[in-house]
Amino acid sequence: MLKPKKLLLIIVILILGSLLLLFFIRERATAPSLTQVNKTAGQNTTPEQSTGFDKTKHSTSDPASIWVVSNKKRPLGADYKPEKIVTPNIRLRLGAGEEQMHVSNVMAPALEQMFSAEQKDGLNHKLSSGFRSYALQKQFYNNYVAQDGQEKADTYSARPGTSEHQTGLAADVIPASDKCHLEICFADLPEGKWVAEHAHEYGFIIRYQQGKEAITTYQFEPWHIRYVGTDLAQELHKSGLTMEEFFNLR
Repeated sequence: MLKPKKLLLIIVILILGSLLLLFFIRERATAPSLTQVNKTAGQNTTPEQSTGFDKTKHSTSDPASIWVVSNKKRPLGADYKPEKIVTPNIRLRLGAGEEQMHVSNVMAPALEQMFSAEQKDGLNHKLSSGFRSYALQKQFYNNYVAQDGQEKADTYSARPGTSEHQTGLAADVIPASDKCHLEICFADLPEGKWVAEHAHEYGFIIRYQQGKEAITTYQFEPWHIRYVGTDLAQELHKSGLTMEEFFNLR
């Protein structure tokens, strides 16, 4: 026959064992499964997955891509020309036959829609310069170098083969009045403010932003818009990032 002290010890051990068993069963029931853990971790692995934005949708190196990033370190080459360029149905600075009065057919509909929208708001822009071939950009650049020297020219003019205008996806837009023609004061005009506020709705960004000169390597150009499609344009407008920052290409 067990003594009272031994019997009490056995009872205590059984109770503690039962409590530990219940605790273990409860933890197994509430703990997330490995599948759930992996799924949760996967949702935070990349910015694309967390935001739903796919940065690989278009190439940033193919000159024909609407997301191509062209700058001093990422040249297009001398031979590139858009597959098809057209004269957009908008107000033009020069005659319709001039090279600069053409843009990529990919961009033209969006540019026409944007111009139509701003006219409804009582404003009028015109296209100052669209597509520029390697040869034309070389002519422009050499003239600027002769005028201001290469160091200064490099802050506002692209060397031939590196200009966004060669893609046909860039446009310099100015007021129909020619006021502040390719000048920073365009940003303070109603036309410039409209572009800054609404261009992203039609797939355009202000490519060379104020305060981002060290990144883009160009001065602030409120008149220079670049077509990237509405998805990316809205993402960049919301974030305030340049293409170099957004795609980590610096």
